[in-house]
Amino acid sequence: MNGLIKPGMLLSVPALCLATASMPAAAHHSSAAFNTNETVEVSGIVTEYSYRNPHVYMTLTVSNPDGSSHEVEVEAGAASVIAPLGYSRDDVSEGDVVTIIGNPGRRDPEGLLLGRELYKQDGTYYPLNISSRSVDDFGNAVAQSIEGTWFPPRQSFFGYLGGANSWPLTAAGQEEVDTAVSTDTTHKDCIPIGTPGLMVYPVAISVDVQDDRVVMDVDWLDSVRTIWLDGRDHPAAEEKFLLGHSTGKWDGEALVVESTNFQEHAMGLTMSLPSSERKVLTERFELSDDGKQLLYSGTITDPVYLSETVSWNSSWVFRPGMPHSNESCDAEAATRFLDD
Repeated sequence: MNGLIKPGMLLSVPALCLATASMPAAAHHSSAAFNTNETVEVSGIVTEYSYRNPHVYMTLTVSNPDGSSHEVEVEAGAASVIAPLGYSRDDVSEGDVVTIIGNPGRRDPEGLLLGRELYKQDGTYYPLNISSRSVDDFGNAVAQSIEGTWFPPRQSFFGYLGGANSWPLTAAGQEEVDTAVSTDTTHKDCIPIGTPGLMVYPVAISVDVQDDRVVMDVDWLDSVRTIWLDGRDHPAAEEKFLLGHSTGKWDGEALVVESTNFQEHAMGLTMSLPSSERKVLTERFELSDDGKQLLYSGTITDPVYLSETVSWNSSWVFRPGMPHSNESCDAEAATRFLDD
């Protein structure tokens, strides 16, 4: 970026319209509160800063031409989502002068901003959104097994959601999709999207292979999955779990998983499609031939909302050293967007 705009200026920048502006602004909730057809940039002093899940917030104090000032509240993506892209807690501090490019709020275009890109005074760039470009280059590391830290790129997440648009639905499933409201998200209650959507969320996922289990630590709303390898059966049908009960076996070097005993979940299949207690999930985790990707596929059966079994295919990229945000879900941050 060739210098900063003058503090106080809030300019329409058609030439800087981001290529990703038409993509979902965040996986947490709809960007309906913001005008994603308009891109602006604003400079100011960071006077409040909160690095949390499922949103990072900051307030800029912006100088006006007449010598007065006003505040701009900037909503950024979740710590878990922008950390893998190269943004960490200490990259911004109160007192910093920054320029932020983003989309203005519909209700208050001068006071609300959906942040996409942040620049420090020295021109250093930081990502603020799920669709922002990454800072870090993790090279061409090669995995020897499914163990390690992996990252589902946002294309996998959007591809999964896009593919779900063609799933065959029951009448109940179609009604849920037709009446879905963008603000009616379980994330506001610190409840993650259900599997398999959780497993293609663009956050760091650490896979730990043990003798009797595989533990998957998903950096989204405190999600940890345990896949039992010791031959145990699923528990009695009365026992229900948010992410189901999972058992697995090895097919060569690939891990094949079956999950049952799910709780009902308002976002158990997609952001707008629930799942029932009758959901059954099968998954396959397999290392690619070049060791740089983990191939993730499977099938879902849920006779309450799906009229047929559906399937998906996606992939994760190997990212050893990619940090987790280490941020638990914050209840206040989870509902703050409802005031936008």
